[in-house]
Amino acid sequence: MPLSLAVTRKPLHTRKLALQGYLRDDGLLDIEGHLVDTKPFHIPNTDRGGQIRAGESLHEMWIRLTLDMDFHIVAAEAVTDWAPYDHCQGGTRSFPSLVGERIGPGWNRRIRSILGGNKGCTHITEMLAQMATTAFQTLNSLHNPGKPHSDKQEKPVILDTCFALATDGPVVAREWPEFYRPEDEEKAL
Repeated sequence: MPLSLAVTRKPLHTRKLALQGYLRDDGLLDIEGHLVDTKPFHIPNTDRGGQIRAGESLHEMWIRLTLDMDFHIVAAEAVTDWAPYDHCQGGTRSFPSLVGERIGPGWNRRIRSILGGNKGCTHITEMLAQMATTAFQTLNSLHNPGKPHSDKQEKPVILDTCFALATDGPVVAREWPEFYRPEDEEKAL
């Protein structure tokens, strides 16, 4: 179902974000992000020859995280193809500092402390939250295509991460009945 009909308007900015997960031949996972920002009008710009033309990339950036099967980062690289300032190229230097980190609880807080503010490129850093979700979806595809992985002994980490997967909801009651907790029962605990 599409959004409701919008009032008359004109476009000012487009951001395209593509994320992909890969299984490598060496058994590791690559999670890649690609971000492109464009404007439908020319932008005056000193570092890009006087202007960034309408439709040209204002930002075009890439990041790749290589993970083991436990979500530990074994390699990280980022590249800026296009940015409004020549100096932006230096904003990718700090991304290898993610090596050794693990995607999991507290991920967003950790990446802000490692790469936030002037420590790294804001736009590439923002992709990392979505890359975590892409990593979980990628690994889940290996465990059990079509259904989130559960070892049936511990509560799957995916539960209570969104509205549909609330432990007091109908999806959990149907798919993970052993972890289903009706609302009244949960309040009593």
